[in-house]
Amino acid sequence: MGAPESVFVTGAARGIGLAIVRRFAAAGYAIGAVDVDEAGLGALKDDAAQHGWSVWTSVMDVTDVEAWRRALREFGVTTGGRLDILVNNAGLLVSGDFVDIPAARHKQLVDVNVTGVIFGCHTAFEYLRDTPGARVLNMCSASAIYGQPELASYSATKFAVRALTEALEIEWRPHDIAVMALWPLFVDTALLTAVSTGSTEALGIHLTADDVADAAWRALHRRSPLPKVHFPVGTQAKFAYHLSQWSPAWATRLVNKRIAH
Repeated sequence: MGAPESVFVTGAARGIGLAIVRRFAAAGYAIGAVDVDEAGLGALKDDAAQHGWSVWTSVMDVTDVEAWRRALREFGVTTGGRLDILVNNAGLLVSGDFVDIPAARHKQLVDVNVTGVIFGCHTAFEYLRDTPGARVLNMCSASAIYGQPELASYSATKFAVRALTEALEIEWRPHDIAVMALWPLFVDTALLTAVSTGSTEALGIHLTADDVADAAWRALHRRSPLPKVHFPVGTQAKFAYHLSQWSPAWATRLVNKRIAH
């Protein structure tokens, strides 16, 4: 038997990232799990040992390109240089009126949610290129359908992730690398603990981290000759995403305005 397929997951110590790690590790994948949360990674290592999972962990800041290079190189030693799947999951969410959020916090949001994904794709390319059938899954959001009041910068970062995903999906096809984006709406994780916006109150929070992990599994194991880039998660996100493909911009704006207020 050959070496198991490998998955490198950012923001892996809790929430969606942790759920994805557990889903793939239980299926026999070799996991590279990174996060800034050292204690969370320690708990993950203990969990992996109890289940007999193959999980390599490292404390890593996704905004540090040298840390990316080091982590991928060290993880590559354990997999023979193989990288089947990169999951760019690490992210921040800040809510509130745009002008009430400090400028430094806006910058931090962009650094993690956008620069972190760019660095991940850029540094992982050589490993993905050399692994037949490699895939990249970027964590997008239904907030990339139309700019969201009270989530302005977060929404903007997810628009950037959407654009990057679409561009790389075309650029990297000749290298046999599939690039896709997952689009959940609001997910019941610690990220939303302190978030209260018109949108969350109107739509509620109906997805769990396991729901998103299951959707990630399905997206990454889709077998079709036709490329598919975007994968909305949950009934609400699917409805909003598909509606946006056909409705005029003014109608999409009106719907978002009413939901937000």
